[in-house]
Amino acid sequence: MSDDQSDPAPTGDPAPDGTDPHTLDARLKAAQAREAERSSPRPGTGADANYRAGNRVLADLLGGLIGGLFLGWVIDQFAGTQPWGLLGMMTLGIIVAFRNIVRNSGQTGV
Repeated sequence: MSDDQSDPAPTGDPAPDGTDPHTLDARLKAAQAREAERSSPRPGTGADANYRAGNRVLADLLGGLIGGLFLGWVIDQFAGTQPWGLLGMMTLGIIVAFRNIVRNSGQTGV
């Protein structure tokens, strides 16, 4: 009987890619592949959707504020009602911006 110990690696079925599943490199590559698949963003969910929602809120706030300020300034220039047209339209712009934000967040009642 011969004690040939020249191949100390354990025997087993090779992985589908032809590598030995018991080696450290093979297990590390498999774990990295599973982690990359698990942590990859899915379309329409996660960070992309949250980023778009945040940009939408920012655009609504800035649009309402800047639009109200501009319209109020125009009204003040033609009607000579400084600063009441500016303040009134700015307030109206902020109210409309918050109304849009609440509507876009999926809440009802506004």
